[in-house]
Amino acid sequence: MIKKFIYLEWKAFIRSASFGKNLAMKIIIGFLMIYFSLIFVAMGVGAFYVLKDMNLEPLVTINKFLIYYFLFDLVIRLLLQSIPVLNIKPLLVLPFKKPVIVHFSLGKTVLSFFNWVHALFFVPFSVVLILEGYDVVGIFFWYVGAMSFIYINNFLNIILSNIDKLFVVFVALIVALAGAQYYQLFDITTFTTPFFQSFYDIEGVFLIPVIILIGLYAFTFKYFKNNLYLDAGLSVKHDEASTENLSWLNQFGTLGTFLKNDIKLIKRNKRSKTTIVMSVIFLFYGLIFFGNTHQPPAMQIFAGIFVSGGFLFVFGQFVPSWDSSYYQLMMTQNIPYRGYITSKWWLIVIATFISTILASFYLLYGWEVYLTIVVGAIYNIGVNSHLVLLGGAFTKTPIDLSNAGGAFGDKKAFNVSAMLLSLPKIFLPLLLYWLGLRFADKTVALSLVAGAGILGFIFKEKVFSLIERRYKIEKYSTISAYKQKS
Repeated sequence: MIKKFIYLEWKAFIRSASFGKNLAMKIIIGFLMIYFSLIFVAMGVGAFYVLKDMNLEPLVTINKFLIYYFLFDLVIRLLLQSIPVLNIKPLLVLPFKKPVIVHFSLGKTVLSFFNWVHALFFVPFSVVLILEGYDVVGIFFWYVGAMSFIYINNFLNIILSNIDKLFVVFVALIVALAGAQYYQLFDITTFTTPFFQSFYDIEGVFLIPVIILIGLYAFTFKYFKNNLYLDAGLSVKHDEASTENLSWLNQFGTLGTFLKNDIKLIKRNKRSKTTIVMSVIFLFYGLIFFGNTHQPPAMQIFAGIFVSGGFLFVFGQFVPSWDSSYYQLMMTQNIPYRGYITSKWWLIVIATFISTILASFYLLYGWEVYLTIVVGAIYNIGVNSHLVLLGGAFTKTPIDLSNAGGAFGDKKAFNVSAMLLSLPKIFLPLLLYWLGLRFADKTVALSLVAGAGILGFIFKEKVFSLIERRYKIEKYSTISAYKQKS
């Protein structure tokens, strides 16, 4: 039976209308998987000796930070890991047993890269510990306990992935715990380090996460089995209905109509509301770079662009896919492309402006840092906003607004044209900033980046004409792509 499911999955993959794009994406993802796999192996082998050189006990030190490792892993899963599922409706009318369908679906998640990549760290690290004289049995139990937490995260992700804004809770938890430890207010590792260390020191303690994992799998299996019906999820409960006119936007004519639709779309759907949460998270991206002296100076503008451009990157890159569910209807109406594109541009501009204002707390780092963010915002408005709208003509993956999905969207949205258009978003400002620093000073570097943004704003109408022309060329292929539901 499992063999039959694998056969059906393979046929669904190669017969997909977007097979070529999926194949190209999978090749690139394959290279990235190899890259990160090598990094994890190198970390696993080198961690022991690096910690030894720092006069730290390797196993105890790793155990000290395992709590953050597992929490960060869960956040990454909630943001990026897609949940592989079967198209069960055709199967439910066939003589397939429900337990087999559920076991296969859950088994697909067990084989996910997000799970086995951690073994590439824990296995080499465990082998090095054994070679350095640690007890073999103790290390084996420690390894089983650690990997059990990895798979606990896997099933937690499956269960909790449909809860809106959940990953924000874990991000806030990590930041709060790390901040409390940094300022010596509360150190959670005081309690977690002995627990993880006991996997090695005390026989049988490793069974605690193993038992939790088994119980979590059983709960997940039972939940999906009990909801494995043709009409499951078709009835939606509405506790309260509300309407909002946003009549003040009527003064802007057609543009106002589009803006009202976009605002309602963002407020009323899971996937679009995720973009707001992600935009807030992007505001704190600069904390990684600003004040960090161990990085190239050009990375300052990189941070400035991301701090102010969160909404641009997570919402703008999927224009017009946000409207995929009714795009065909839109194309039958007398709707001007210019008005549609302009409304999306203004939405991005407003969000970028708000993000820049909210990022004013970076003034604590000094005026130069905040000026870098302002310059990044100018570049986002003048250049990147045009690029994401142009790239939208080539991004033809329909979006399910009722599903929060991955915060960064469906991997099938990849294509070569959109990828090439994404390069200037980051590398052009980096190049301009580096040239300014190389041949002059920071003031000139910021001026070059800001100048590029101002030029983009000056030539906005000409650029919009080009974008409009491209949307018209891609119109029918986009409509055809949005008809593909899998």
